[in-house]
Amino acid sequence: MLQQHVPLNDWYYFLAVFCCTVVYYSHAYITERPVNSRNQRTLWYNHSKKLVLTSQVTLTLIVICILFYFVQQHWRDILQISWKEILLLVIFPMLGLLYYGVSGTRYSLRKIGWLKPFVIGFAWAGLVTFYPVIYHNLSHHLPYEFTVIGGLLFLKNFMFISVLCIMFDIKDYASDAGLHLNTFVVKVGLRRTIFFIIIPLCIVGLGTFVVYGASRDFHPVKIILNVLPFVLLLITAYSLHVRRSLLYYLIIVDGLMLVKGICGSIAMVYF
Repeated sequence: MLQQHVPLNDWYYFLAVFCCTVVYYSHAYITERPVNSRNQRTLWYNHSKKLVLTSQVTLTLIVICILFYFVQQHWRDILQISWKEILLLVIFPMLGLLYYGVSGTRYSLRKIGWLKPFVIGFAWAGLVTFYPVIYHNLSHHLPYEFTVIGGLLFLKNFMFISVLCIMFDIKDYASDAGLHLNTFVVKVGLRRTIFFIIIPLCIVGLGTFVVYGASRDFHPVKIILNVLPFVLLLITAYSLHVRRSLLYYLIIVDGLMLVKGICGSIAMVYF
C-alpha cells in the first residue's frame, strides 16, 4: 500500500488478512496423514489437532464477521464495481482454492510440481498488491484504476515469492522424488535449479524494480533498501547447495518476506 501511495486500510482489514493467512496455510497440515512421518511440523499439527481446529473455526468466524460488517457498510459501492474489479477479486482466491484441489476429486495444482511455486507466487502477489487498493477504494467510494505501478509491483512480488517457493521445494527433495512429484529440483537437480532457475528469476524481479524506481526518480537509498531483499535472496539461494534444517527454511527463507516488507516500508516512509 505504501509503494502504491495508498493510505493504510482500517485495522480490521489487516486482522482479516492475518486470519485468512493462518486458516489457509494450516489447512494443508491438518489434512495430512502423519503415518510414519518424521516431519516435526506435521507431527506437531497432529499432536495439537484440537487446538488447531479450534483456531481454524475461531479465525474463520472473525473473517465472516468482518466481511459481513464491510458488506453492510459498503453494499452500494460493491454493487457498482466493474468487471475488472470482479475479475481481480475472484481470480486469486480461486487459484488458491484450486491449489488444494476441487472437493471430491484427486486433482490439484499442488501436485504439478513445476507449476506449484508460480501458483503460490501469483495468488500471493495478487492478494497483497491489488486487494488492499480495491478495499481502500470501495471504502472511500472511489473507482479502481489499474496502474503501471501496480502492475510492476505485482510482477516484482510474483517473482520474489515464486523464488521463495522454489527454494522451499529444495527442502522436500527426497520426499517429492519418492512421490514422483516433478518439482524443479527433482527434474533438473539442485545446482541447475539454483543457477538456471532461481538466480534468473531473481534478476527478473530485480530488473522490474530498477525500471520502476528509475521511472519514479527514486532516492538512491530507497533503491538500495528495495534491492537488499533480492541480494539476500541470492545469497540464501546459494547457501542451499548444502543440506539445511527445517528451522533454517522457516526462519531464513520465510523470513525474507518479512525483510522485504520492512525494507520496502522504511524506504517509502523515510525516503
